Amino acid sequence: MTRKLTKQDLYDILYGCTILGTGGGGDLKKGIALIDKALEAGKKFELVSLDELPDDALIACPYMCGSISPLTEEEEKNYADLPRINEEPALQSFKVLEEYMGKKFHGAISTELGGSNTAVAFYVAAMADIYIVDADPAGRSVPELQHSTFYINNIPITPMAVSNEFGDVVIIKDVVDDFRAEAIARSMAIVSKNSVGITDHAVSAGRLKKAVIPGAITHALKIGKAFREARENNSDLASEVAKAGNGYVLFRGKVKDFSWEDRDGFTIGETFIEGEGDFAGSEYRIWYKNENIIGWRNGKIDITVPDLICIISGDKKEPVTNPNFEIGMKVDVIGLPGPKEWRTKKGLEVFGPKHFGFDIDYDPIENRF
Repeated sequence: MTRKLTKQDLYDILYGCTILGTGGGGDLKKGIALIDKALEAGKKFELVSLDELPDDALIACPYMCGSISPLTEEEEKNYADLPRINEEPALQSFKVLEEYMGKKFHGAISTELGGSNTAVAFYVAAMADIYIVDADPAGRSVPELQHSTFYINNIPITPMAVSNEFGDVVIIKDVVDDFRAEAIARSMAIVSKNSVGITDHAVSAGRLKKAVIPGAITHALKIGKAFREARENNSDLASEVAKAGNGYVLFRGKVKDFSWEDRDGFTIGETFIEGEGDFAGSEYRIWYKNENIIGWRNGKIDITVPDLICIISGDKKEPVTNPNFEIGMKVDVIGLPGPKEWRTKKGLEVFGPKHFGFDIDYDPIENRF
């Protein structure tokens, strides 16, 4: 049954997506601003399950792609004289792809779970007066375009439309594979303030049903609601989120040090946490490429992708995205099991620790608890 999402539902979903975003997925504040913008325009948000979609309904995937780190003043100057469009780039790319294909889209599906990127798909769906699909191809946030169950299920990424805030629009008719699509889109992002709007994977619902993770948005709603209620009741945020996600509290402490750099259109960095309470005397290290990828406790591997490494600020009572840390910030690290789709042989080939250059075999998080 189609569900009309309330403002509270939408906020809970975005908070859940930010937690499940494992440090990436965009800025929660920007996501909320997009939702508010559509609500103020009188738009509605209707969530539909995969089972409710007719097999011939055409669904597309709008999102933003780029680095998540801020630009320097010098970098900002490079764009000062360029014009700006009065439309969100992802919405523009969505309309352009519809026009190119000569077909209307029945719904939009998010490319990943993240505070901003999920909101982008929601916003596009609301502004286009179409459905939001209760599914996604990642079940978390991911750094690269081929990190998608679309890819492991051989759903073509093209045609794809890429747009930026200056009005540049590119239609990519064909690519060798999703790795090339990633390289091409990332190169456009690098010359577009590290951010482009993309719409791709225009596919019939019949094919979609066998290629994505069902119920992903409902899952994010569950996580976000657990977080909100724990905060309202002054309960332990990390414990309640871990419980809602069938996961574990991996570490608690304060940020001792962190570093990051913008490299090839990605934010790559490390966070070091000094243990407190039950974890006093221990140290935790997390390496990320936009999203948190690997965690070490006292130099020993503790968790790797595709399992989720989620961080909540104990003082601010908010999920933390990369690279937005402060020295001395109190944080809790939560580990959640990755979707089963990523735990397959092909899933691990494309989104296991070895893909990121680490000679480590994936060991499911639940094996250590």
